[in-house]
Amino acid sequence: MARRGRRTSRRPGDPGRRPDISRLLETGIRREAYAGSTYVVRPVRGNSTGREYTCPGCQQQLAAAVAHVVVWPDDGLGDVSDRRHWHTTCWDARNRRPPRGSWR
Repeated sequence: MARRGRRTSRRPGDPGRRPDISRLLETGIRREAYAGSTYVVRPVRGNSTGREYTCPGCQQQLAAAVAHVVVWPDDGLGDVSDRRHWHTTCWDARNRRPPRGSWR
């Protein structure tokens, strides 16, 4: 007797199957210019890590539970320590309201 609900013989590694890149395109990563340099900007959903960051735009605490953006230089030379977590509104207003303190 034949099995019901059987999966197709096509497996994820089959050469005939095209990879689904839609998740990569939906990440929202973009490049933006600021102060003569180019930065990579990645939107981040809130999470429950309990971490807190200091937003370079307003010098206020930014809880990880709040949606925000992570920004780093697009020079390819930096590492994780070059990432900065900004309130989305502070990053959007960076040309009208320059960041306080050192953020780079």
